[in-house]
Amino acid sequence: MSLNTNPWNRLRYTLYLPVYDLIADRIFRKYRKRSVELLGAKPSDAILILGAGTGLDLPYLQGYTNLTAIDITPGMITKLKQRAESLNLQVDARVMNGQQLTFTDSSFDAVVLHLILAVIPDPVACIKEVERTLKPGGSVMVFDKFLPDGQKPSMLRRFLNLIAGTLFSDINRSIGSIIKHTSLVPELNEPAALGGTFRIIKLRKPV
Repeated sequence: MSLNTNPWNRLRYTLYLPVYDLIADRIFRKYRKRSVELLGAKPSDAILILGAGTGLDLPYLQGYTNLTAIDITPGMITKLKQRAESLNLQVDARVMNGQQLTFTDSSFDAVVLHLILAVIPDPVACIKEVERTLKPGGSVMVFDKFLPDGQKPSMLRRFLNLIAGTLFSDINRSIGSIIKHTSLVPELNEPAALGGTFRIIKLRKPV
């Protein structure tokens, strides 16, 4: 039985809160910025940040006026609200399960998925909810670690994933195996951190 469940993620990220920003900001800052730049959204577009954590994407979303941020961990949302206030950003921040969004269909012009598809217990359920709540023609920016499509993880990698998947995130997921369950179309896939293990990917929902 996998330990990667919503209650476990809520617990461990609550425990990580004191050091989360120190680790997750400096290492990935430029990739978050790059991903948001590639989003190409208009200032008034409705943008959802799913798995928003403490709001480390917010500095790159200044000027946007219709932001919604969700996370499964209440402590993360508390810190996100504090960050939004310090940046003078209006953000509708909510504690919510990214696999069961409470938003109506076609609510958002764009969705930001940074370091969440490799963490969330069911990435297929998540991406289906993203597709459902995204407007036709809307875009999705993904920044995360993935195996190349079609590549099977080695025995060593499968072993390491037992540890990584419990403490941090799954290192054996591929973007193709996740989005194949949707109509979302890849428009861009570029290498990011750790020699391209992390990718920046842009998806589009057909009109």
